Amino acid sequence: MPFLNRIQMWADLRPDDTAVAVGGRGFSWSELRGAAGELLPSTPDMYILSEPNTAEFAALYCAGIAGERQIAVLDPAWTPQAREEIIRRLPSPSWGAGTALEDGDPDSTFLIGFTAGTTSTPKAFTRSRRSWQASLDASIDFFGLRTDDKTFAPGPLSASLNLYALSECLYAGTEFHTLRSFDVGDAHAVIMHDEITRLVLVPTMLRLLSERGLMASVDASAIRTIICAGSKLDARTLEAARRWAPNATIFEYYGAAELSFVSGRGLPAGRPLDAAGTAIGQPFPGVEVQILDDFGRRLPESTPGNISVKSPMVCQGYLWGDDGKALRCLDGHFTVGDQGYLQNGELHILGRSSDMINTAGKNIYPHEVELALSSIPGVETAVAVGMQDDLRGQRVVAGVVPSCGGLTTTTLNSGLEALLSKDKRPLHYYLLSQIPLTDKGKIDRKMFLEWINNNDAQLSQLR
Repeated sequence: MPFLNRIQMWADLRPDDTAVAVGGRGFSWSELRGAAGELLPSTPDMYILSEPNTAEFAALYCAGIAGERQIAVLDPAWTPQAREEIIRRLPSPSWGAGTALEDGDPDSTFLIGFTAGTTSTPKAFTRSRRSWQASLDASIDFFGLRTDDKTFAPGPLSASLNLYALSECLYAGTEFHTLRSFDVGDAHAVIMHDEITRLVLVPTMLRLLSERGLMASVDASAIRTIICAGSKLDARTLEAARRWAPNATIFEYYGAAELSFVSGRGLPAGRPLDAAGTAIGQPFPGVEVQILDDFGRRLPESTPGNISVKSPMVCQGYLWGDDGKALRCLDGHFTVGDQGYLQNGELHILGRSSDMINTAGKNIYPHEVELALSSIPGVETAVAVGMQDDLRGQRVVAGVVPSCGGLTTTTLNSGLEALLSKDKRPLHYYLLSQIPLTDKGKIDRKMFLEWINNNDAQLSQLR
């Protein structure tokens, strides 16, 4: 991993400056170097890290990737059965990687990551040290990370978004802050007390911090960068974040665990953004993006297909769980099956092909429907799915969480007239008390379908 040699440098140059802080406890650069170094003799070549957010997490992480060690970062919230199955599949630990806190061969594997699969056991992929160095160089440049920035990523460090943010700060020599567990009040306290300048988080967390921050008069004027990933920013979240952190450039980007960064864009303070649209910015530095069909043929501009990339940031492949439909190579470009199109050099993302709704022979992407619904006044957020239909094959249905009363099917359809063609508009709507989310904060469409089929109390049909 390319940041261990840098930690040595930061510890020599700025030994007493804060490196990592978690819930009021942290390490300076010299303390982090010392703590990681003490762990090395007891750290095997194949290290399993499954810990909640603590300052010690950072030291364990550094020790676990020293030399040519490999590390597998497991979510501590996984069930004991899932954890045991993953550990059984991992390479057996051995010893002999040395006791120096230094970076290994750039082409060697350092990280075993996990992503959801078609079975209960997550797929496992591997990454080289060189791929993350390319990612770090690209993201620091793209997001404008400064040496005086103080980054706050309030989510679990076992999640790739936050683990990467920690790594980015260790590489760049800037302060990193997080919480033991997410709490809005605790997050606001960190932002004000520690003078945070940079947020890295998912849109659901940004909305909570922004809306409650406005109500509680939490000063976020010092924040100059907000980086959102996991799902596209909706109109309500963007508007609230604009008001709460008026001096921030808000970045959103598209990427995948296997591909790393693909495209993104930054919205400088005061500049409007079409939150209802599907655009997700220009390709990242060093990334070539093409839209290809399933046979690797390049598609014309504005024609949807597989978002495919040629990039030094792509992972090495799967350790297990490759079903042939996940990471594929098409004409030298890699894709995870996400669908989108290019228009005037900008990437538009439509969603996974597995989520696609086929109604009366036409393909509809729920992501596009959700973005359009979320831009309608009175709608807080939305989820769309396809349900079986004897006549059409599938029909589009949607659930909406209202931000105020008075929503009807008529008002929703009227709001969609200028945003979606008639065949893409839902045939039925449900009022939701909350949006169904995965444990990573993403919309859970499968759960929404289960709510409908089970007549769950979380929803009621809108007339």
